[in-house]
Amino acid sequence: MRSSLLFVAAFCAVVLLCASSLFRPSEVEKDIIESESVDLTANDEIPITEKTYNTSESLQIASAGFTSGLTAVIPDSIFGIPVHNFTVHTDVIHKNEFLADILGACNVGYGLVDQLVRKSKELEVFDVRNMKANRPYTVLCSKDSTEQAAYFIYEHNPTEYVVFDLQDNLNIEIKEKEITTVEREASGIIEHSLSQTMHDNGMSPLLVAKIADVYAWTIDFFHLQKGDKFKVIYEERYADGEFIGIGEIKSAVFNHFNEDHYAFYFEHPDLDFGDFYDENTKSLRKAFLKAPLKFSRISSRYSPRRFHPVLKRHKAHLGTDYAAPKGTPIMSTADGTVTHVSYTRGNGNYVKIRHNSVYTTQYLHMSKFAKGMKAGKRVRQGEVIGYVGSTGLATGPHVCYRFWKNGKQVDPYKQKLPEAEPMKTSVVPHFELFMDSVRCILDSIPYPLLEDKVEEELSADDDDAKEDVES
Repeated sequence: MRSSLLFVAAFCAVVLLCASSLFRPSEVEKDIIESESVDLTANDEIPITEKTYNTSESLQIASAGFTSGLTAVIPDSIFGIPVHNFTVHTDVIHKNEFLADILGACNVGYGLVDQLVRKSKELEVFDVRNMKANRPYTVLCSKDSTEQAAYFIYEHNPTEYVVFDLQDNLNIEIKEKEITTVEREASGIIEHSLSQTMHDNGMSPLLVAKIADVYAWTIDFFHLQKGDKFKVIYEERYADGEFIGIGEIKSAVFNHFNEDHYAFYFEHPDLDFGDFYDENTKSLRKAFLKAPLKFSRISSRYSPRRFHPVLKRHKAHLGTDYAAPKGTPIMSTADGTVTHVSYTRGNGNYVKIRHNSVYTTQYLHMSKFAKGMKAGKRVRQGEVIGYVGSTGLATGPHVCYRFWKNGKQVDPYKQKLPEAEPMKTSVVPHFELFMDSVRCILDSIPYPLLEDKVEEELSADDDDAKEDVES
């Protein structure tokens, strides 16, 4: 009997020992529980909501010796600012909401807001009055008892954001987001228009203007034919995963009237600029653009005798006037070197460019110059050099375009203008090696199968015929 009792007692002890070991947390689990219990009881709130979070570490909820697997990963920094000491609030500007409203809710007094507004005007970085509804913003608030905003970040557009530093030394900076590019391939067959074809094939309408620019001197896009087709390799640009536009065209082929027109963008250290060339190393552009503005009308042509609208007398008008709204970009009509960025009473703000030993152009009455424009700067064809205005002797916004040949002002519309300079002989082998590899990729891009669409239409016709027979 006694031996039986001893056996039962021993058996129970073994069972208890096994149970305790079964439900006891491992050493690793104990470390997790202890560390997480500290995080959960500390001042770090864990409101993982749409608008607020205030810890930069991953949170794993643990209890009873196991982890739930629920993880909220918060970045270590936002807009380049470490956030472990801040509570982060994100939202968008609401209609009729002002900077004072947003910062006031984050314990910033009106006096400090006023200083910030004055500072923005002083630095001429960003005018807070230009904040627009539905644009996103972020506020970083301190975790101390004041819970006051330390940074206000306003996303001005998809590629730029404004950082307002509200700490000891007020400061305002505009910064750019990191832009990523993705290379894409596309093709299409014209049935109605280039833009409609791109729309039907899911391409960005911005691609139309890019392709038109590439072939501006080669193809008349107002007279495309049904059956014309194209292939293109191009870049798409993204910021924070958001599509922001078309980047560069890398290469293309446009079949117009059954003739292939190739375009390869090529850069080389021995060339001043990258440019588009065909398969025979010939540049796709002419030496000069037809006009210094994309969208304009000629308001006054070159004339040896014209009644001046300001001086009220007849005098020679040795330029061509293009009327356009104030602020319209003015482009250099050819590659060249800037010789003058200046102002005179008659010309107003003007830029003068020497293109080679024969040709020089001048652009008058600008409202302002393009950023970085100065004498000695190399510019390329199509580069913006200033903006339309009415400075100097002008009755309204326009640009007066003047053209010199061998030191004499002439009418550019009556000149037989040269082709673009040919590719340097020493660069040709490099281009051909590059072109061969890119052309293989371009030629391998398939065209859309229009046969499928035809079969669908025939099938639909057959169905209609059957219905007519049955009826």
